[in-house]
Amino acid sequence: MRQHVNPLSRNFNEIERIPSLIELFADSKLNLHLDIGCAAGEFLFDLAFVNTSWNYLGIEIRERLVKTAKLKVREREIKNLYFVFGNAINILNDDHSKFILENVKSISFNFPDPWFKKKHYKRRVIQPDFINIISNSLKTGSLIFIKTDVKDLFDYMDFTISNNLNFKNIDKKDFNYSKSFNPNKIKTNREKLVIDNKLDIFESIYIKI
Repeated sequence: MRQHVNPLSRNFNEIERIPSLIELFADSKLNLHLDIGCAAGEFLFDLAFVNTSWNYLGIEIRERLVKTAKLKVREREIKNLYFVFGNAINILNDDHSKFILENVKSISFNFPDPWFKKKHYKRRVIQPDFINIISNSLKTGSLIFIKTDVKDLFDYMDFTISNNLNFKNIDKKDFNYSKSFNPNKIKTNREKLVIDNKLDIFESIYIKI
């Protein structure tokens, strides 16, 4: 079941300070991947464990999940993983956090809240203004990955990103995953559930040009 949280709530106006990359990770020079809407972070834990040549940062809007994930990171002494609580748009548009987008090699949006009602589309995480913020800071060659089991949401996200002239769609059949943030093609819990139920998954990759 999806647990919706209204991202437009004033509760998210106060932004968590993100430490510098040197403070976040044992090796700040490693490639950085950002997962927006990381939920409990299990996907990132799996990635960080098997792919120590990358750093991983997760942003999640549900504070309880972030607190639990941060505790696990400390207990397991993981040095290439960090979690941040809050609205990703507010966080990444904040002057003190813009260094994140300037340093990421890739960003993923995995099964974001679909907000089915048209009047709630403005609550969807991928918005034209947010994609503009991302495109203005990402370095050329950086990647965006989107994945969902909701066709209407996929079309909406694809249209929004493709309308930004700074991004170009990549044919995932030709994409070399071995050099990406997810060389082993690890799946999220949601993706496993969708596959088990024999439902469709819609995904796409975009490169900053």
